[in-house]
Amino acid sequence: MNPDSKPQRRGKDGENPVLMLPVPAQADTPTVPAVPNLDMYLPLVLLFVLALGFAVLSVLLGPLVGPSRANKAKTAAYECGIEPSPQPVVGGGRMPVAYYITAMLFILFDIEMVFLYPFAVSADALGMFGLVEIVLFIATVGFAYAYVWRRGGLDWN
Repeated sequence: MNPDSKPQRRGKDGENPVLMLPVPAQADTPTVPAVPNLDMYLPLVLLFVLALGFAVLSVLLGPLVGPSRANKAKTAAYECGIEPSPQPVVGGGRMPVAYYITAMLFILFDIEMVFLYPFAVSADALGMFGLVEIVLFIATVGFAYAYVWRRGGLDWN
């Protein structure tokens, strides 16, 4: 082996690497920029056009085709099944707090399920670390549930 020769580099499978150099364009041939192939986006564009057309058509045709027999019951305000009255209800017409507490508890435990779903999808990839983290998460939400239960937040009186 010649001491002045450089060692040859080999590719990933032992083949000789190929060096590709850019070739300058000739002065007499005009260069045309490459046009991207947008054919694969046509179904997506058609889907958006179809969705937009359906939305516009629904908004425009709804009042024309739908029934328009308004009466006092249909135009009255409706909130949570409580009949609106012209006279103030005891307490200044306030909504019972139980509605709001129930809504907040629903949101709390609904969001817990949203956080559990990604774990269920990737449980194998997370391994023991993921299992410990999800057990801690469920324990924390379980303590919150027990606290609400003990305080009477789930009683509907």
